[in-house]
Formats: sequence, C-alpha cells, structure tokens
Amino acid sequence: QHGRVKLKSTAQQEEEKRKEREKKLSSYITARDACFNNRKEGVLSEESLQLTAQLLGSNPDFATLWNYRREILLHLETIKSEDELQVLYEAELSFLEGCLRVNPKSYGSWHHRGWVARRLPRPDWARELSLCERCLQLDDRNFHCWDYRRLCVGVCGVSVQDELSFTARLIGSNFSNYSSWHYRSTLLPALHPPPGPPAPPGHLSPPRARVCEEQLLKEYELVQNAFFTDPNDQSAWFYYRWLLGRAEREEVISCVFISREGEHLVVAFSRPVNALSGELVLFVDGQPVQVDWRSAHPRLQYCPLWLCQLPPGTVSERSVEHSVTVHWEDGRRECALYAGRTESWCRDTATDQELFRSDLSVEKTSVLQSELQSCTQLLELEPDNKWCVLTIILLMRALDPLGYERETLEHFNTLKSVDSMRVAYYSDLCSKFLIENTILKMEYAEARVFILSGKNLTTLSHLDQLLLVTHINLSSNQLRTLPPHVAMLQCLEVLEVEDNQIDNVDGLYHLPRLEEVCLRNNRIGKVSDLRPLATCPKLFKLDLRGNAVAELAELQSELAELLPTVRELLF
Repeated sequence: QHGRVKLKSTAQQEEEKRKEREKKLSSYITARDACFNNRKEGVLSEESLQLTAQLLGSNPDFATLWNYRREILLHLETIKSEDELQVLYEAELSFLEGCLRVNPKSYGSWHHRGWVARRLPRPDWARELSLCERCLQLDDRNFHCWDYRRLCVGVCGVSVQDELSFTARLIGSNFSNYSSWHYRSTLLPALHPPPGPPAPPGHLSPPRARVCEEQLLKEYELVQNAFFTDPNDQSAWFYYRWLLGRAEREEVISCVFISREGEHLVVAFSRPVNALSGELVLFVDGQPVQVDWRSAHPRLQYCPLWLCQLPPGTVSERSVEHSVTVHWEDGRRECALYAGRTESWCRDTATDQELFRSDLSVEKTSVLQSELQSCTQLLELEPDNKWCVLTIILLMRALDPLGYERETLEHFNTLKSVDSMRVAYYSDLCSKFLIENTILKMEYAEARVFILSGKNLTTLSHLDQLLLVTHINLSSNQLRTLPPHVAMLQCLEVLEVEDNQIDNVDGLYHLPRLEEVCLRNNRIGKVSDLRPLATCPKLFKLDLRGNAVAELAELQSELAELLPTVRELLF
C-alpha cells in the first residue's frame, strides 16, 4: 500500500464541495449585505466600488449593484480631474471585459459598458468596435453585442458602407449568421434607396423599407449562393423572403364611400389606424361637419375602416349634388355624390395600390424568372426542403399570382406533406393568397360579388378590400369563426357560409344592408351566439338548418325576441 495516492470516497468529495460552496455563499452574502448597507447610508467611496466589483465579477447579472456602481462613479466625477476620470473609466472598461467573459450575454454588463463608454472623456470607439468583433467571432448571434455595436457605430459615425461590408464578411465566414442577414436588411435601404424623395436626416430605415432594383438584383445572387451551399439553413431563406417582400405601405386614405340611405360615410385606410387619436376631419360642400367616428367593430381599436353617421338632412335630398372631402393628417381624399345617385365612392383598387403584386421591370422579371428556375432545380435535388418550396411560391406570386395559381396550390400541398407540424400555418397562408387572387379577378371583372366556396379556406383576410361587395359566398370551407373584421363589409346584403365549422358570428355587427345569412351546417350552439345579428337592421332571412341551436325547443320564440326583423327562419 505504500507509495499509492489515497483516493477520497465520493461521499467525502461531495461533503468538501458542499462546505466550499457554503463558505463562498457566506462570503457573498456578507459582501452583498455590506453593499446594501453602504448604499442605504449614502457611502459613495472607491472602497465601495471595489466591494461591488467582488460581487459583480462572479455574478454580473446583479442589476442593483450596477446601479449602485453608477451612483458611485457619478459622485467620483465631481471630485476627480479629467485625466483621473479617464484612468478610472478605462479601468471600468477592463473590469467589464472580465464580466463579459463570465457571461457574454449579461444585460447589466452590456448596458453598463454603453453608459461608461459615453461618459469617457476621451473614448476609444475603435477599441469598442474591436471588442464587438471579438465577441461576435465567439458567438455571431449575441444580440447584446449587436445592439452595442449599433450604439458604437451611431456615436462614432462609421459609414453605412463599412457596416455593410462588415456584414458581408461575417456572412462569408458563416452563411447561418441570421443576425448579420437581419442587420444587412436595415442597412441596405439607407445606402441603396429606391428612386424618390430622400429620407429625412437621421431617419432609420425600417426593416420593411425597400431597396433600389440594381442592388436588389445583386442581393439575389448573394443569397442564392448561401442557400445553395446549405439548403436547410433558414437564415438565408428568411432574408430572401425579405428581398421578395414589398415595402410597408404608406398611411393614406384609400377609399371614401358615402350613401344617402342612412346618411352614413365610410373611410378606408391603406393600413389600420386609430382615427380617434388622429385628425380625421370631414367637409361636405366645403363646410366642416362635426361627426363621431367609430371603427367597424368595438374590438378593433386600430382598424382600416372608420365610419360616421352624418347629421340628418346632410345628403338625403336625392336631387342635390354634394362634394365630400376627408382630411387625414397631411393627406386628403375627395368624393362627389351626384344628383340622382343613392351612393358614391372614390377608391384605389388593390391593383392600383400594387397591394398583392408589384409592376416589375423587364430586368427584374428576367432575374426573378431565373431565380425561380434555380429554386426549381434545387427542389429536384432537395425534394423535401420546405424553405425551397415556400420560396418558389413567393417567387411565383411576385411574378404572376394568377398565372401560377394552380402550381402554387400544388406546392402548398407539398408543404403540408413535408412539414406536417405547420399545416395550420400553410393553410392560413394559402387562404390568404386565394383571397388575394379572387379580389384581383373580381376587380378585373368590375363585379361586386365575391365567390370562394369549396377552397378549404381556414381564415379570412383583406376584408377591407371588400367594402363595396354586396354578395359573398364562402360555403364549404373550414372557417371556424366570422371575426370582427367581417364588420368592414358595409355594403354586404347576402352572406352564404354554409358547410363550415363556424361557432360564433361576432363580425356580423352593424352591417346596415345585410338581408340574408345562410349558416346552414355549422356549429352554432346557443341563441346567444347569434346576438351580433341584432345590430343588423335589415336582416329578414336566416338559415340555421344543421346547427345544434336548431334543436332547441324554444328557438323560434327566442329568436323572435332577439331578431324581430327576421321574417323567414329556416331551422
């Protein structure tokens, strides 16, 4: 046995570790309590600074101690010279580097570093950028570091071109660097904006801003190299979706509708707004009219559609022509109600607004067609790649949504097969695209009838574009509800939604022209589920056959009380 190292048992080792932990914890608690007492007593000395350093060096996520540390530093600024402060704050930056080694994603450490760097008498921003680069080499998705880098860039004036080159360098070393792709999407609109008036000085381009076509075509090539290198990495595919997207729409009035019947006015916007918080002003025949605006449904605080009731007699006389002007912030929209007409509107169609597709130049069309061919070739090599299939769908919609409708539906079936976890998402997206296509077809035919039955729709979208529609057929789909946005169908007279899975009709709210509703073979279970229909003054026909509510013994009497205008009830 002589000369052999005596090994401790597992129990002995655990006991020694426990005692060591208890000793460290005791020291930590003692130092913590001392810091709290010093702060309570207003002690702002360098000794207290050292005491907080002992704690933060091992636990840099202690926000209270960082706050106390800043209080001490602010006090020391009042008693030290500029050179002494320079030394003090440089030592603070060195201390922070140690804290970041303990936890590179410490909120407190990065926030404190930004505070210190901006108070340094002679800051060295090149050093800070170098630190960011080293940290991003260790973890290129450290969003704390990316935020800090943006702070440094903004203060020291690094050019957008230099930052764009920085993202290209990181992407070149790792195509899976999602943060670099995202940062690139914020830089490109500032460096390569589309033709038009320049952005205001200091304006930060939103991620949905656009890029000039020449640069866009170059980006297509860059991102194609990325997803051909690793087809299953989602970072490049997400960036590609951004490139194929459209700019965020400008907030303008897209439609004004006025009706003599009921003397009401509807204003539609290009995107949801809160008209109660803005300046929505109405003029009739050049004179301001005081009205109370409301959204299409009480649950829609931000809504694309706002309505008002005109004062009695404002436009009721059919033989008189009227001019209506609506002002919203810096814009306005006019509409003429001619003599002899009961209603009038002035609107931008979905085609006018390039809402669902953009007019493409010959060059861009050629490039996108080439991209589509490349993705199709990649799909042949990677038939189960969901990102590739989804991108093909987006390319087809960018090129010709109506011309590629059949192929798009086939690709959605492929997506549901290869990515069964997201079937609901693909069903909703497919529903959205089908509705967009039907709106385009309806506008081309200049019709006010919207038919989309038997298409497996799971959701309703773009209902603000159906303001003028009088007849809607959504039968034999998979709709589960008529959501509040349905209340934007202010001209709707007939609604057919039989053979769905609808269990509530919240959206059938204050529809002034609604006369017939067919809810046959749905899931309406209680009379109270139909309460929103009581707000529709012209409703006279209601079909409830095939619903659980139709089995209720007192159905007819209860509905007679709830919906007194209904004269034709089928159950």
